[in-house]
Amino acid sequence: MYSMDKVKNTSVNTGNENLDKLRRIFPQFIKENKIDFDALNKFFKDEEVIAGEEKYGLNWAGKSNAFKLIRTPSVGTLTPQEKVSRDWDRTENLFIEGDNLEVLKLLQKHYREKIKMIYIDPPYNTGKDFIYKDNYTENISDYYEKTGQSKNGIKMTTNPESAGRYHSDWLTMMYPRLFLARNLLKEDGVIFISIDDNEVANLRLIMDEIFGEENFYAQINWTARNKPMNAGTARFKLQLSEEYILVYGKITMQEHKPFKLRSSGEKNYPFHDEKGLEYRLEEIQQRKNIGIKRSIKMEFEIPGAVLSNGYRWTIGPETAVNLKNTNRLVIKNAKALRIIYSNEENNSDYHPLWANFSESCGTSENGKAELFSLLENSVGFETVKPVDLLKKLVFHFSDTNDNVLDFFAGSGTTAHAVMELNAEDGGNRKWICVQLPEATDEDSEAYKAGYKNIAEIARERIRRAGKKIVKGDIDFKSLTLSKSNYRQWNLLTDKDDQKKLKEQMKVFLEKPLVDNYDEKSVVYEILLKEGYDLNSKVTQEKSGSIKYWQVVDEGKKLLVTFEKKITKEQVESLKLTEEDTFVCLDSALDDTTKINIGRNLNVKVI
Repeated sequence: MYSMDKVKNTSVNTGNENLDKLRRIFPQFIKENKIDFDALNKFFKDEEVIAGEEKYGLNWAGKSNAFKLIRTPSVGTLTPQEKVSRDWDRTENLFIEGDNLEVLKLLQKHYREKIKMIYIDPPYNTGKDFIYKDNYTENISDYYEKTGQSKNGIKMTTNPESAGRYHSDWLTMMYPRLFLARNLLKEDGVIFISIDDNEVANLRLIMDEIFGEENFYAQINWTARNKPMNAGTARFKLQLSEEYILVYGKITMQEHKPFKLRSSGEKNYPFHDEKGLEYRLEEIQQRKNIGIKRSIKMEFEIPGAVLSNGYRWTIGPETAVNLKNTNRLVIKNAKALRIIYSNEENNSDYHPLWANFSESCGTSENGKAELFSLLENSVGFETVKPVDLLKKLVFHFSDTNDNVLDFFAGSGTTAHAVMELNAEDGGNRKWICVQLPEATDEDSEAYKAGYKNIAEIARERIRRAGKKIVKGDIDFKSLTLSKSNYRQWNLLTDKDDQKKLKEQMKVFLEKPLVDNYDEKSVVYEILLKEGYDLNSKVTQEKSGSIKYWQVVDEGKKLLVTFEKKITKEQVESLKLTEEDTFVCLDSALDDTTKINIGRNLNVKVI
């Protein structure tokens, strides 16, 4: 039987990918597809190798499981939810409902190094909030067992401080997600993570490990609340009002191009010289830096000008003489001023990046008020990030056509902020938001208002925000994490007989897809795992007697057909090029046709 390449039925294997990278750099250290660490250690100098068991770093019970979670590919898929989407065919925004670990794995193929900015607001591990209980041996099956128990969503469990592995469970949850998220960032991409005192120290350590200590940019203090959390006893206790936003990049701050600054207005040039050129006057003294020797050198006599006590000039003696000789130095009321022409500088004044950060961004109280005004219900969210906070981060750290990702989407603030900023500055940023369908409590306001899970709240918030914003891409495609459309192999035990094995093999050969599969869902699984954009144009087509689905992504074409029998002539009628990919059922082609079309075309089989 003539064999052809199979369409992938799992996500990218991150472990194999990294092994391939090492093989390309150091092929001499890969033996029988394994790393020869002895040879690798001998290659480097003693001072370049960490030896022995005592080494700096963060270890916890479950760290090995975190690495297993990273290496285990996903066998799930993302299925279109057109009924709960808005303007599916036009929009380029993506809302994905599902476990973010599985979703991040599925996004690795196409979205690797395509995300400019990531913002996440994960569980803070306060003992009252929820964390994701991952199991690398179950992955997607575990997720579906949970979702199957409740049609309304997943019932999450808290992580109380009394639990034996309170910090360890949180770290095991966060590590693989952050590791996979880094792969998605562009070379100049930046990630922001909101956190509070409970885990900020541990988060710094794992971020240093994953991103590198040298790629730490900032730990921003943000005033999350102004009101006391317990008004009755507030005056007798220390009230925690600050939260933090950790900022990391893939390259150092020094290597990164300057971040955007927001203009605070145009500079004023009120004067004109004899040629009619606009200029302004700028005083040339500033307060001295105590203990800096340079300040002494900047204290000298300028005829007619008086230097204030505790101040120094901003220019040196030579510059002062040059300004005087070129008629650019003005003495007015014993003050020394220099002439600056409008054509000599950028005409805008700029706010410093983090100046008045909290004052300009609002608090959680503002975020809750914004959510309430949209949904007419508080829906149970206690710590909602304000839209202005996210808008500020997106403005400074993304360009107008970039992709922004939030894989702990919560109430959908990130999506709201991106759409609002696009409307303000004419940008075309795209957002991807991922949210677990975490069930709302049946006694909660959210449940009574008709929201059965958090993902439903986020989608509705985004819909209503879009209706208010109006301009730009205010819509979204909604997809959900689902079981694969490919039939999964059942592991047989020694007790199973040969007959069962043969029966299973026969079913796999004749029916590689699950019973009652939906063609469009299969097409989306193929395009996702073959590395095509989820915003690719997908259409149903027909050429002669052959029906097929066509996927177009920036000039690349993927054609998928589910015809039971296909001839060489039918394939030729599609006029495929060498750059196109043709996918069909393995059983639809006989060996002769496989040989004939496989010579010149990129053909894969299911």
